[in-house]
Amino acid sequence: MPQIVPDSLMTLEAYAKARKDFRARVLAHKKNRTVPLGEHVTLIFEDELTIRYQIQEMLRVERIFEEAGIRDELDAYNPLIPDGSNWKATMLIAYPDVGERQVKLALLRGVEDRVWVRVAGHDRVYAIADEDMERANDKKTSAVHFLRFELMAPMIAALSAGSDLAIGVEHAAYTAEIDQVPVAVKASLLRDLRG
Repeated sequence: MPQIVPDSLMTLEAYAKARKDFRARVLAHKKNRTVPLGEHVTLIFEDELTIRYQIQEMLRVERIFEEAGIRDELDAYNPLIPDGSNWKATMLIAYPDVGERQVKLALLRGVEDRVWVRVAGHDRVYAIADEDMERANDKKTSAVHFLRFELMAPMIAALSAGSDLAIGVEHAAYTAEIDQVPVAVKASLLRDLRG
């Protein structure tokens, strides 16, 4: 899959003009890339467009316009773009009440390793979590994790042929599952795969 390069990014001035329309386009795109797992866990499957938006936003917020700073952002975010045999997702754990969130994040230690996808007729594929840095410690997990689901060629072929896709999380403190991912979401995720 293509990586984002400096010359393909908008300048801060150009992005300021295009931001409203670009943001609306990305938010509409994310609707078919977002999978809620129960009330408190959401997966947002990333792709070139979602990561391009994240980079542009970081450059805007941090007012980064120098080449070295832009390269640092690209180096941080390009690895989150799927590369043809996998899906990459941001996992968000949300509890609105701060006290409850602290308790739950302690109970949910290791949950990032218990998230899975399953193509009908194949075994579950568990996420490889936080390859860039450790986000959990011995007391709690983080509210945000970055996941990679590596798919085998037969799984990709089965999905392309119309097999169902299930996604879930199975942890002692939190379990949720979608037996059949909506067609529009599956179609969007299929575009991330070569095969």
